[in-house]
Formats: sequence, structure tokens, C-alpha cells
Amino acid sequence: MKIIKKFISAVLCIAILCGAGALGIDLYVKKGAEKYILTPENVGSGYDCILVLGCGVRGETPSHMLEDRLLQGIELYENGASTKMLMSGDHGREHYDEVNVMKNFAIERGVASENIFMDHAGFSTYESMYRAKEIFKAEKVLIVTQDYHLYRAIYDARALGLEAYGVASNPRSYSGQLYRDIREILARNKDFIYCIIQPEPTYLGEAIPVQGNGNVTNDK
Repeated sequence: MKIIKKFISAVLCIAILCGAGALGIDLYVKKGAEKYILTPENVGSGYDCILVLGCGVRGETPSHMLEDRLLQGIELYENGASTKMLMSGDHGREHYDEVNVMKNFAIERGVASENIFMDHAGFSTYESMYRAKEIFKAEKVLIVTQDYHLYRAIYDARALGLEAYGVASNPRSYSGQLYRDIREILARNKDFIYCIIQPEPTYLGEAIPVQGNGNVTNDK
């Protein structure tokens, strides 16, 4: 019985230490990013691109969260934050295509096609930031996503060498947010390690400078 009690105590201690470590890293990532989160009114201009992160589509329709990100990004574009938009999302399957849905949404609202780049291999937040720097040759970016996600996006971008700022898009409540908040703690821990190791993303390829014509990323 004493051995069992000691074992249980050891397991509990390890669990507590791991939990404390995870929460500590979570706080570190958030604190490191929060000063770079801006309001739409004080973003200024001069960004190489407005980087909108993908977030689920159904056919040709963006999810509510993605729609809100796109609308915020388009507003920033119209207000002169940047002359370019970079849509980064998952297009790893033939019948699932976030980035073309994102680009079409922006075109329908008046953004010129040549000013919209698509990153078809933005399979994760980390990969989107890595590719923004290495493939699209961005140096200063304005990231748009919901606030819970924005901390990690900014942290990743800056750890990878981008001068990154962000604007949160939260015009409404989203179902399942508690689950996303909990999951995000684990994701921040994962990306904290990734940013130390800095593995290459799933795909790299030839440079496509975001200062050029976005139609070179068209695949349809």
C-alpha cells in the first residue's frame, strides 16, 4: 500500500508540475504578444500585407469566424493599412479549399484580384508565418484573426523574424469557444517549442514576393 501511495503521489506531483509548466508557457506567449495587438483605429500603414488566417469553409461559404476575419481584413485594406492581402489557409485536399473561398469573398467586396495572394499550404499557424516570411518575402505584417488565436499568431511570427502586429476580429460570440480556449493553451505550448526548433513547414518552394501580382498564386 505504501508503494502505491508513493506512486500516486509521484504521479500527482508530475501532473501538477506539467500543468504549471503549460500554464506558464501559455502566459509567456500571451504576454510576449499582447503589446503588438492593435485596434483598427491605430494600425497605421506601411505593412507588406494584411495576413488573414483561414478557419473552415463549407463548400464556397466561409465559416462565421472566417467571414469575420475577412471582413476585418478588407476594412483594414480599404483604410490603407496595406495594398496587399495574403490569404493563408488549408488547400491540401482537392475538395477542401479555404484560400480560394477567401480570395473570392474579398474580390466580391471590391478588392482587386492582383492585390490578393493565396498561400495554399498554410496548414497551421506556425506554417502560415514561416511561409509568409520565406515564400512571400514579407517583413512587416498585420495579422487578422480572433483574439484568442491572435496571441499565438503574433508570437510565432515574431519568433520567426517577422515584424508582426495584429488586429482581433470578434464582432460576435462563437459556439464552442470554451473548447477552443482550452485547446489553444496546448497549441501555444506546441508552437513555443516549434519556435525554438523552427522546423520547416510541410511545403516550401519558390519565392512569390507579396510585393508583386497576387494572380500568380491563382490555381483556377
